[in-house]
Amino acid sequence: MRKIYIYSAIGVAILLAITALAVYLHTANIPVLEPAGPIAIQERAVIVITLLLCAIVVVPVFVLLFLFAWKYRSTNAKADARYSPEGDHANLTIEFTWWLVPAVIIAVLSVIMWQSSHALDPYKPLPGNSMVVEVVALDWKWLFIYPAQGIASLNLLEIPKDVPVTFKLTADAPMNSFWIPQLGGQIMVMPGMVTDLNLMASKLGTFDGFSANISGQGFAGMAFKVNSVSLDDFNAWVQSARESSSTPLTLAAYNTLAEPSEYNAVARYAPVDDNLYADIVMKYMMASTTTPVPSSMQMSGMSGMDMTNTMP
Repeated sequence: MRKIYIYSAIGVAILLAITALAVYLHTANIPVLEPAGPIAIQERAVIVITLLLCAIVVVPVFVLLFLFAWKYRSTNAKADARYSPEGDHANLTIEFTWWLVPAVIIAVLSVIMWQSSHALDPYKPLPGNSMVVEVVALDWKWLFIYPAQGIASLNLLEIPKDVPVTFKLTADAPMNSFWIPQLGGQIMVMPGMVTDLNLMASKLGTFDGFSANISGQGFAGMAFKVNSVSLDDFNAWVQSARESSSTPLTLAAYNTLAEPSEYNAVARYAPVDDNLYADIVMKYMMASTTTPVPSSMQMSGMSGMDMTNTMP
């Protein structure tokens, strides 16, 4: 009878723990579990499947941990009498089982990793005509350049819903990491290098973007907002930026903007120098060559992706 009470208590404790975890996951604001785009949805599926597979090993281990700690506690006079192991390899069936289960899980995870790594390749374009956004990680702010629209924004990313976005990312500061949890996984950005990332928002709303790589004093404030809006609202936002902005983003203006600063307010710029992004990337590459190549030649085609006809 006492064993029944003990096992019942363990079962109730496990049930309460699972219930508490389920309630927490349902009520907590965890961006990676609240996807707003096709890439993030697939990434959430990989996370959930991986956790469930790992739970097959992890949960029994912790259950047995507490069970053994109770059963063979020092105050249990019968523990010494009952515990009589015959050696490490006494029961080949049990030993085979505890090696087989993790091996099968690892094999399944390997297949999932292989398939998801190719399916979620950040360089893989999404179906449909995409718009290009050039991203520059600065100290300690994010600059977004819209080459086809001729505008730029600081710490604000405005994108149309259901339109694929190809990000061209670089850094004009220490290496950093670009991350919008509700749209997709983070990706590293480095000076003198252009990294591609293809994402899309399938819901209207405002999402948080972060720097996912500690980069110094102003790291805590290196965040931005992502507005997913209708195509008409995006076109109106672009037009408003063109008409209301009195700050052209020339190379000289950019050099001033690139100086380290913290907690910068949102700002918009128009027009933007045609080769500004190319100049930002190439200045690191030209510094290491004796015969610099014009940035416009080096970066030709980098932002030459077709834009949807409805884009301004």
